[in-house]
Amino acid sequence: MSITVLPQDPRFQILRKGNNLRWPASEADAPGRVELCLNPDDVAESLQKAVRAGLRPTIRSGGHCYEDFVSNNPGGVLFDLSQLTSMEAAGSGHTYKIGPGMRLGDAYAQLYKDYGVTLPGGSCYAVAAGGHISGGGYGVLSRLHGLTVDWLSAVDILTVDASGTVIPRRVDSMHEPDLFRACRGAGGNNFGIITAYYFDKMPVAPREVVNVGMSFPWEQMTPERFEAILTTYGHYMETRGKDPDTWGMFTFLGLSHRSSGRIGISVQFCNPDGTCDDLKVLNEFIDLFQPCKPVAAEPQSMDSRHSDKAGSARILTKPDGTPLPCSGPHNMNRQAWYDATVHGGIGGAARAKYKSSYMKRGFTRDEARIIYKHLTREIPGTEMSGILAADSYGGAVNKPELAKTTSIPQRASVLKLQFQSYWQNPKDDAGRLQWMRDFYADLYSGPDADPNHKGTPWYNAQYEGAYINYPDADMLAYPFWPQLYYGEGELYPFLQKVKQRYDPNNVFHHSMSIRP
Repeated sequence: MSITVLPQDPRFQILRKGNNLRWPASEADAPGRVELCLNPDDVAESLQKAVRAGLRPTIRSGGHCYEDFVSNNPGGVLFDLSQLTSMEAAGSGHTYKIGPGMRLGDAYAQLYKDYGVTLPGGSCYAVAAGGHISGGGYGVLSRLHGLTVDWLSAVDILTVDASGTVIPRRVDSMHEPDLFRACRGAGGNNFGIITAYYFDKMPVAPREVVNVGMSFPWEQMTPERFEAILTTYGHYMETRGKDPDTWGMFTFLGLSHRSSGRIGISVQFCNPDGTCDDLKVLNEFIDLFQPCKPVAAEPQSMDSRHSDKAGSARILTKPDGTPLPCSGPHNMNRQAWYDATVHGGIGGAARAKYKSSYMKRGFTRDEARIIYKHLTREIPGTEMSGILAADSYGGAVNKPELAKTTSIPQRASVLKLQFQSYWQNPKDDAGRLQWMRDFYADLYSGPDADPNHKGTPWYNAQYEGAYINYPDADMLAYPFWPQLYYGEGELYPFLQKVKQRYDPNNVFHHSMSIRP
């Protein structure tokens, strides 16, 4: 039986919140209770009670939803699946299982210890599998191995039929394949409650990785140097970065607001065979930035984009302890893959706003100019900070045939951008949100944008829409917002048909859910 937490319970004020402290937006927006489910049977029983009572269910695995989809549920029921962490696959017919409440860092650790395998999933240790996988599952190893949903074999999901009855289902490519495809990237809280993910195969974990950090101080920055950094980075990804020998390199260009003091590039690298015996590709990439005059920076953990904390650094050495050659001012450290992956930070709650886009090509001069303008902008009365994170993309992700078996249509991009801002004081809400909205609208209204879809990264030679796991409710202002996330083709109408069949009463809904 699940544990019901009501408003008078001292735990309620904590459990009603997720990681983004903007939600619930007010006391009136809070759920009426939280159901702490201990196993799938608890979820089914509690869901049935909620449906019969006419209460809206929202679902939380780790609490990292960017928008108000979960905690804003006036009088409804928030289903907390954080304790559904079983990885016992025996009897399922599949090799591996991940419960939706399992934090990614814990999943990586257990998969590695038990089997020597991993997932090409996210870089934030504390994010749970539930929402992460249902929205695609992109991370540090995705260029080498694809998205997590590309490896997914089956899911257990609870749906609600037209009569209001909860139906447990195990779906895969042979059993209710349409629902299975919808669960492979369309996003959470759309069709039902997923209680388990199954995999028949997983990629072998790399043996080791090299981390690199380069820093470019704002005090030495000029518009010309800024443009050179962006265009050099993007050009590499749209050209050399497409070659398979580079797919083991994940890069993160952190374009922080001037108030942070610097911008930086972090790299995690391994050869396609999972070793770091050959660093030619890595040194080639680093050499490109020497004309931009970087200074040494501690290599960041891949989770540090969320917290501005740098990871520890060691100078890269050969097995005999002698230093490996370095091509310029940067720091390297060579670590076992396990240490580099599962020992990241656990994040921290703050008020936050996010936006995203996919890029098929590198940055243009016009884009660099607009980005520079907004990263040096000040808003009176607002303490400014924020970051545009430009992650490398593509590689094994960009197999067009996977768009037909998953719900991720973006299979041609070389960069994925995430606009982020974090703050603590509610008085900064208006200024932070305005800065983010102005930045995004300006960037996607320039000469590289589609003239009929200004203000958005609409599909053209430069852009490929946005990522549903980085949802942005501002996009609801555009009638074509579903296509921004799900593409211009058949995918969104397909998802609507799945919605009509498996959630005919629209029990599972939020502001950006699939419309019936």
